[in-house]
Amino acid sequence: MKIMIMALMVFAYSNRVHAVDRALLKGSLIPGSLITGKVAPGSKINFHKKTVRVSPDGTFILGFGRNAKLTQSIEILDPNGFTYTQNIKLKKRTYNITRIDGLPGRKVTPNPKDVKRIKANNAGIARVRQLDTKTQNFLNGFQWPILGRISGVYGSQRVLNGKPRSPHNGVDIAAPKGSTVLATATGTIALVHQDMFYSGKTVMIDHGHGLSSIYIHMSEILVKKGQLVTKGEAIGAVGMTGRATGPHLHWGISLFRTHLDPMLIVTGKTNVKKAQ
Repeated sequence: MKIMIMALMVFAYSNRVHAVDRALLKGSLIPGSLITGKVAPGSKINFHKKTVRVSPDGTFILGFGRNAKLTQSIEILDPNGFTYTQNIKLKKRTYNITRIDGLPGRKVTPNPKDVKRIKANNAGIARVRQLDTKTQNFLNGFQWPILGRISGVYGSQRVLNGKPRSPHNGVDIAAPKGSTVLATATGTIALVHQDMFYSGKTVMIDHGHGLSSIYIHMSEILVKKGQLVTKGEAIGAVGMTGRATGPHLHWGISLFRTHLDPMLIVTGKTNVKKAQ
């Protein structure tokens, strides 16, 4: 009997090791990054006590927010019924401080009427960030929506008219008004809004598995909700609608409600140096 038990333990251990070998992760191990993973088809994954969508081919994605803990772990249940934990170590990251002055007082401290409008705007954005579609349009990678000077970076602490505010959750790209804005990856237009209080003319694209991108402050929108757009297709034009002091595009990427750093995800570089 003891020999049989020992044999079963060795068999289980060998399968466990084999499963770990199939849990492949690609991406920057740093707060703000997006990780693409691959496990054996039929596996199940839990991350932060939530079930992660796994495609039939075993593809899944994970995202680490600005203040993510440096020690992370995923729980994987493989098709053979073995459960194991894979630990992930992130590198520490520091962030800049961004100061923006000259904003209208109402855009920094909204009145009660504005607050109601802001809540409605945020609810619309939140609905998109709850989507968990099965498409994998993110697999073909992301490109820059426009070339230009990087005037704002992800994660920087924002000080507006001298008042500290929430950290910046995307990238700002300064460009002439009217410059064409491109879809950074293939996906479905999930939100079109012509006049949000903070973000002005706004477009959001669903790329699948809870991953979405947002483009704000535009002067013109060229797409409609529900439209399928391909990577590099024109979706709008640079502007300064909403809370903006000059023409630029704010571009953000989120995995559900977790804001990610587009500069860690995009392929290639812009044509000028980023802001210091």
